[in-house]
Amino acid sequence: MIPSIHKRGSETIGLIRYLYGPGTKEEHIDPHLVAAFDPLTPDPGRDPSATHEQLQRLLDQPVNALPKGRRPAKHVWHISVRAAPGDPVLSDADWAAIARRTVATGIAPDGDEQACRWAAIRHADDHIHIIATLVRDDGRRPRLHNEARRAQAEARRIEADYNLRRVTPGDGTAAKRATSAERHKAVRQGRDRTAREELRETVRRAVAGAASTDEFLDRLKNAGLLVRTRVLPSGDLQGYKVALPDDRNKDHEPIFYSGSKLAPDLSLPRIQERFDTDPTPPEIIVGEQTERPIAPSAPAAARRTTAHAAWHALLVLDHGADDGVAAAQIAATGEVLDALAKTSTLHTRTELRQAAWEFERASRSHTRAEFRHAQDLRRAARDLVRGGPALGRGEDGAGTAMVLDMLVFLATAAANWHAQRQHAQQAEAARRAAAHLRAAYQQAAAEPLMVLRERGRRIAPSLLRRHAATLRAALPELAETILVEPGWEALAVTLTDAETAGQDARALLVEAAARRELDSAESASEVLVWRLRRIANLPGYAPAPGIIRDHRAGHQQATARQMPTASAPGAPRR
Repeated sequence: MIPSIHKRGSETIGLIRYLYGPGTKEEHIDPHLVAAFDPLTPDPGRDPSATHEQLQRLLDQPVNALPKGRRPAKHVWHISVRAAPGDPVLSDADWAAIARRTVATGIAPDGDEQACRWAAIRHADDHIHIIATLVRDDGRRPRLHNEARRAQAEARRIEADYNLRRVTPGDGTAAKRATSAERHKAVRQGRDRTAREELRETVRRAVAGAASTDEFLDRLKNAGLLVRTRVLPSGDLQGYKVALPDDRNKDHEPIFYSGSKLAPDLSLPRIQERFDTDPTPPEIIVGEQTERPIAPSAPAAARRTTAHAAWHALLVLDHGADDGVAAAQIAATGEVLDALAKTSTLHTRTELRQAAWEFERASRSHTRAEFRHAQDLRRAARDLVRGGPALGRGEDGAGTAMVLDMLVFLATAAANWHAQRQHAQQAEAARRAAAHLRAAYQQAAAEPLMVLRERGRRIAPSLLRRHAATLRAALPELAETILVEPGWEALAVTLTDAETAGQDARALLVEAAARRELDSAESASEVLVWRLRRIANLPGYAPAPGIIRDHRAGHQQATARQMPTASAPGAPRR
């Protein structure tokens, strides 16, 4: 049961005509009154003698009784109450009872004979609209503090009483929903999303990995948005607004939205909290040496760097870090997903865009993120954006599969973190994002795993038996399961590549399995493939024999016919 309080209005008659009208697409079927403040309230839907004007005059009577100077400019209150998909169709009597319980949360408390006047109209099976006027019969204004929260709480009780689907409760940190008018406008204009939603997605992509306010604003402009800024007398920037060039009002003027109206964390001060104040890049430990990270120069390298950063974030969430630190890792994960969606290839774009859209809700809670602890992920998002769109094949595809494999675990860890803190909406959003990431992984991993498996089928039987023995010695509890998985051949060739590069295959297996459990993985062999190739700095897209060089002599270089190697120079061992 989803109650949605709409923007207040100034014309009662306009809303009544809409509710009793055919709708923008003739979707209003049999509009009629199901309940009202007075049982004798006229119903223009079922009573041929009743008119819209009669209902309007009755509802507006307390407003018009006030002197003009005391009448509220926005006196029309409007809420829709909608059943969740899959709920049974309720009767008019059921909806009447639900309407009375909804208005009792603020507009018309039980037993208050001087309460505001209201009417509940049904024009579809799954929802009702309640219209009320915001002047009580005694001339006073209603007390509507926390009206949305009270309505949501009553909706949870209604779900239990009517055995309806339980909607996860909110905590007031969700982005503002598009209004019905905005949704109807999007339909008329042939848009998949409303202007508000499209702007929110574009702004979030502009935030992903941005290092300064100027860079953020430049990204907005480069994305084709109209941008306005507010400057204080001191010269400091106070805020910003954005608009789509073709989204205009009746006067043909662009409709601007401030960042805070798009989402609570998109106000300028909240965005600026993300920027790293330390201009010195962090040191990364590689074995026993300390090296400065080199910025990735290609999409595949950026994806491998992102996989390393995601691994660090996963360890933070797994090991019970301070809530502000964990919240920062989750919020920065949202930036990574936005950057991936922006630079994804066609065959993964839909799932990655949806994953980023879903995770947006998981990236924000009442726990304030301490972004100074999440700059590795933010820099990874920046590298993704700078690396540009991936080609989707060869090392790009393998790098994408590698990072998506890690992000599935990270999104799942975020869901668990939120669930432990009773953040129901955020936990559910993270789980939905993980499902989309799994689908994107399957699309990205298909080709590189096929190449690895083809190489694995050509391994000499004696070498294959030796790898199987190594697996049994390193992972005795998982070995027999892994050996019958389709990914075993890809793992076997990865062990071969690791030994060719001078690595200890058994030690790598032990290290990879010890980092995090494998029991929840859909394919333990595939997870080990990507972990080992990341740990050993092996190219993700199994090159031809001879390309892998001795790992101890330095990082591998790809041939001139390949993209630059996917391994990020200076990447840490994981």
